[in-house]
Amino acid sequence: QVHVVESGGGLVQPGGSLRLSCAASGSIFSINAMGWYRQAPGKQRELVAAITSGGSTNYADSVKGRFTISRDNAKNTVYLQMNSLKPEDTAVYYCMVGAVVAVETMIREVDHWGQGTQVTVSS
Repeated sequence: QVHVVESGGGLVQPGGSLRLSCAASGSIFSINAMGWYRQAPGKQRELVAAITSGGSTNYADSVKGRFTISRDNAKNTVYLQMNSLKPEDTAVYYCMVGAVVAVETMIREVDHWGQGTQVTVSS
């Protein structure tokens, strides 16, 4: 019922930039936190950046100063602007949407995940 679709991944040179987008749709009352996670081969999925409904942000130490997360509440969309990309940023990036939905007779927040988009930083 809730659909999360990511876009914007691709191949980029070291030092380059990409902007990821993630749009949520479906039977959603509201969206609280939204975030981006990434997973590289052989590694655990890790938080990259998150943003609350009020606009507060949190970043992994490895991306501070280079990545910027933002959201458009009217479009239920979250963005990740990635600058000064490094080979270490290569991973599949997943969007997480904390959507308030109806679960049986309850209204609760449920994390929804996108399918992932590949980001490759290489010369």
